[in-house]
Amino acid sequence: MTPSNATGPRAAHALPSYLQADHLGPWGIFLQQVDRVTPYLGDLARWVETLKRPKRMLIVDVPILLDNGTVAHFEGYRVQHNTSRGPGKGGVRFHQDVTLSEVMALSAWMSIKNAAVNVPYGGAKGGIRVDPRQLSLGELERVTRRYTSEIGLIIGPTKDIPAPDVNTNEQVMAWMMDTYSMNVGETATGVVTGKPVDLGGSLGRRDATGRGVFTVGVEAARRIGLAVPGAAVAVQGLGNVGGVAARLFAEAGARVVAVQDHAGTVYREAGLDIPALLAHAAAHGSVAGFPGAEALASDAFWDVPCDILIPAALEQQITEANAGRLRARMVIEGANGPTTPLADDILRERGVLVLPDVIANAGGVTVSYFEWVQDFSSFFWSEEEINERLVKILKGALDTVWQVAEEHRVSLRTATFIVACHRILRARDLRGLYP
Repeated sequence: MTPSNATGPRAAHALPSYLQADHLGPWGIFLQQVDRVTPYLGDLARWVETLKRPKRMLIVDVPILLDNGTVAHFEGYRVQHNTSRGPGKGGVRFHQDVTLSEVMALSAWMSIKNAAVNVPYGGAKGGIRVDPRQLSLGELERVTRRYTSEIGLIIGPTKDIPAPDVNTNEQVMAWMMDTYSMNVGETATGVVTGKPVDLGGSLGRRDATGRGVFTVGVEAARRIGLAVPGAAVAVQGLGNVGGVAARLFAEAGARVVAVQDHAGTVYREAGLDIPALLAHAAAHGSVAGFPGAEALASDAFWDVPCDILIPAALEQQITEANAGRLRARMVIEGANGPTTPLADDILRERGVLVLPDVIANAGGVTVSYFEWVQDFSSFFWSEEEINERLVKILKGALDTVWQVAEEHRVSLRTATFIVACHRILRARDLRGLYP
């Protein structure tokens, strides 16, 4: 990498300090992943700097009037990483630890994910640094609407389409859609996906990401000779992704032996009753205290014997500090960026198959694409049709990635990046530079 204080013609190629790997956490991980795939890009490697520089980053102030009459300010972000293949696409998260580095990385992973499953989107992501649990429903609506107004100049049905992510849901998307529609003077259902069905949302969208995790997991298990019925599964995170994946694996005959969320870890060797656990978590806000299960210390989750481990919470959960302790044959990344590059290397050396996030959790954006198409046509499909199309796309994407991994003798993550980066940079090359 060219030093940031370089002079002369090469200085223009240096990454600004805020984009460099040693300055940022999640973004630095993405840069390392790009560096690993660059040797496989051939002539397209001349465009690789495109992937290391987000197209557009917007930081906004989000002031709202609290219920007690005071004014609070929150920092919001919307990052469009790449739009060579189509409009930006990616979720919006509300979390007290959201950072620009995180949103940049998440937008970049969306670029890779969308290209890997070959839907006509680029990558984008958004977030607000706020703890939504500290807000009333009215305050949550006001922060959503103000944020939507602030980023309204760069989003739109053909520009950038937000969706739910951590701590956001169908109701938040409904507020976003309504705010954008009021500002442009017409109902624009296609500005967001993950909406309520009554407002143009798609059947099957709520379960799509978790169903995708299950779908690619079952397909990969078949390829390595792992029988799903009777297999032990451990899940970190019991939200829309982890909860749905746990339910589907349990329905397929697997034993979900351990579940961890933000407040507790529960274990039962014979398998947890997932419908009852989901009901308990909904009623009490956590899996902690679930009857008939053993409570484990948080860090002990990584020592649980299992065949399949599903990290479905936040990024950077599997690191070089705990990767050597995992007792799983396969890791299915339900979360975005849960495994660091060094941990990836450790797992590969130990023979643990990792199904990377950019393919494993692509079910959500795939059905978001279906929703977007349905909104434009005002013609809606049945849930059976949605699920059939989802399974077909994900199996096809995994098959392509698996072949590339075998051809180049690389991990599935590197193979996915090879496939996706070729598609993104080929689009960049064909379009050329304007002006």
